[in-house]
This record gives sequence, C-alpha cells and structure tokens, in this order.
Amino acid sequence: MKYTLGILLLICTISCKSQRSNKTIDNAPELNTTIGNIDPSSKGDKGNKEVVRIADYKLENDVSNLEKAVFAGGCFWCVEASFQQIEGVVESISGYSGGHVDFPSYRLVCKETTGHAEAVFIYYDKNVITYEELLDVFFVAHDPTTLNRQGADIGESYRSAIFPMDDSQRTAANSKIETINKEKFDNGIVTQVVDYDEFWVAEAYHQDYFWINPNQSYVANVSRPKVEKVAKVFKSKLKEKYRR
Repeated sequence: MKYTLGILLLICTISCKSQRSNKTIDNAPELNTTIGNIDPSSKGDKGNKEVVRIADYKLENDVSNLEKAVFAGGCFWCVEASFQQIEGVVESISGYSGGHVDFPSYRLVCKETTGHAEAVFIYYDKNVITYEELLDVFFVAHDPTTLNRQGADIGESYRSAIFPMDDSQRTAANSKIETINKEKFDNGIVTQVVDYDEFWVAEAYHQDYFWINPNQSYVANVSRPKVEKVAKVFKSKLKEKYRR
C-alpha cells in the first residue's frame, strides 16, 4: 500500500517543465542539437520558427471583431483548456508574455532568464461573456496565492499574472482581486497586474495539448483536476460539447 501511494505521489509531483522537456525532444528532433546550448542573454531563439507574435499567428476563426485578454496561471496546458470550455471564448492560445526577450522559445523560458510567464491569449465575444466573468474563471483555474509556483511547477514562468489591454481591464482586474481577496483568499493573493506588452505564441505541440494527450501523466494527474474544477464551477457557462 505504501509503495503504491509513493508511486502515485511521484507521478503527481513531476513538474510540467520536466514532462514537456521530454515531449519537446519527441516532437522536435530537428531542434535537439541546440538543447542546452542557447545563450540566455541572446535576443531569443529566432531559429525556432514556431514561436511567433500573436499578431502574426494564423487562425481559422475570424477574430477581428473580438475582445482580447491575457492571463498567466501556471502551466498553460491547464489554463488554455480551462478557458476553451467556456461559452464566448472563441480562441484560447498558449504562449509567453511579460518578458524582455524576443522569440522566447520554450527552452529559453525554461531557463527562467527571459522574464516570461506561461500565459494564454484569449479572443472572446463580449456579447456572450464579460471580462469580469473571464476573471472569475481565471481565479478558479489556478491557485493565485502561491508566489511563482503552481504545485510542483516552480519558477517565475509559473507566476500568477493578469496582463490588461487597457484601463478598463486594469480597473476590473484590480477590483476583482480586492473583492475575492477578502472573500475567498484571506488577503493571500499574489497575482501580478502588469500592463500588456507582447504575446508570443508557443510552439505548435503546446497548442490544445490537454485535449490531444489525455493520457499523458501530467495531463491526467495535474491538468485534468483543474479543468474539471472549472467545468463544475461554471457548468452553466460551458460550451455544449463540454457539458456532461
């Protein structure tokens, strides 16, 4: 019994970073020769053509008339999938924001030297869901009280942060934090509110990772409980295909 519990604990405490390091090697063999050889003081990994500015990212859906929001709450697999379930969210894209390096590939972000947080860029229909409601989902999808950490995922890249696009979003974010900080978190929230600057879309294998790899150990043991928690709390706001 103790042995079994030990194995389960080991699986659950494997960090998202270590899980994805293996996944990177499996899915990007043409890049393997540079692993561990990137200078973190460089201007980025321009050789990795999968990392692009959100403005240059091609989407199937027309997002020209949609509102935008950016949130960071630990592993972007979890946060991306949590929002994808919600009615009114047209696109939820994994990437990097809040840093000081251009073209911040996953390997550079893992070095914790670029200043980026793993984040999601959301296009949403304001006629279906409000920014305030997105904030509600955000604060259920992760733990906003642990500084630079979500469970076994430790580092600045896993920080809790909101990147408002304008004064209205900044005011809403600060107001929401003030309200729920007192009601739910006993003034323990450490979420940063930092004006949006740039969002870099992560490598292709990160996109929709939760749905494509349901049996991957991190997804099954760490991501799924978070995504299911959001689905339970916001049951009335789920897209039809995610309703059970």
